[in-house]
Amino acid sequence: MLGIDPKTARAAWTVAVVLITLYAVYLIRSTLIVFTTSLLFAYLLFPLVDFIGRRFRARSRTPALAVAYAIVIGSIVLLTAVVGNRVAAEVKSLQASPPDVQAFLARFRAEHSALAPIVEAAQGLVRDNLNDVLAEAPRLAVTLLSASGNLIYVVLVPILSFFLLRDGRRLRDTLLGILPLSRSAGEQLLEDTHRLLLQYMRALLYLCGATLIMFSVVFTAMGVPYGLLLAVIAFPLEFVPVVGPLVAALTIIVVSALSGYAHVWGVIIFVGVFRLFQDYVLSPHLMSEGVELHPLLVIFGILAGGEIGGIAGIFLSIPILAMARLGYYGLVRRRQSETTTDLPATPGNGIESTHAS
Repeated sequence: MLGIDPKTARAAWTVAVVLITLYAVYLIRSTLIVFTTSLLFAYLLFPLVDFIGRRFRARSRTPALAVAYAIVIGSIVLLTAVVGNRVAAEVKSLQASPPDVQAFLARFRAEHSALAPIVEAAQGLVRDNLNDVLAEAPRLAVTLLSASGNLIYVVLVPILSFFLLRDGRRLRDTLLGILPLSRSAGEQLLEDTHRLLLQYMRALLYLCGATLIMFSVVFTAMGVPYGLLLAVIAFPLEFVPVVGPLVAALTIIVVSALSGYAHVWGVIIFVGVFRLFQDYVLSPHLMSEGVELHPLLVIFGILAGGEIGGIAGIFLSIPILAMARLGYYGLVRRRQSETTTDLPATPGNGIESTHAS
């Protein structure tokens, strides 16, 4: 009526709706992060809940969920009781005698006289900035106290996961009605997503467990200062892709060096070999092919996730990208299938001969 092409108008409305949706998602990103974290935690518990549920054979999954939560909470309490006292003792020891950076640099300078200019520059940098660091300590404490309000999510996430596990089938049926796909295509997409998230979280738990066990055993055997504490710190950092293991490795090496450990090179070699084994042997074996992403896409996801949601955004970036990749290839397969179906069955396109064979 106004000279606007209908196709152009529909494209403009589509772009507008997409932009508005993305903006709305950005506004509620904190809530979405909480719910996505709850979903991943639910997938972490799903194998145990499913195993117990097959023994209960009840209509409701609530009894199986109650038993699973009791087992998880009991395991956490038992693990805390076994290693908690020793970790607490190492924390107190670290607080009582924190690493002396100046003494470490002086010792390093004496042992490596050729690097004396670099060490002197580092000593001056530490000396000049030490007062600033001490001045910022109270503000850091206030920031940490203000961030402690987020501890509510420690309670909220298991509660949301409980409802997701209990009402999973109902939510699945609701999604099938919402998705703009046929029933079979929607079921296939949800089934692929289910397998991807299930294998991803299971593999991640195995990787974190391997890190905790190997670091605890090896550091204790090597006599690394605060070895068990460092292993406990590395355990949750393994959940954060790329950034977490890097931070853990640097923390272990720096603390070992500043604590006066005599075999720092041994620690460096062990951490390096373990990361090679973890990243190129164990992780590819545990992860499904659907989780494999190009390194550039992983780096983009980590940076974008950090900008949007901080540490939680970094943690969620890989599974979200993997699900987006899965949905994209599912859409491509659907279009290819529709194109093949729409082709006329003539000898020229090979369809007739295929059916005949």
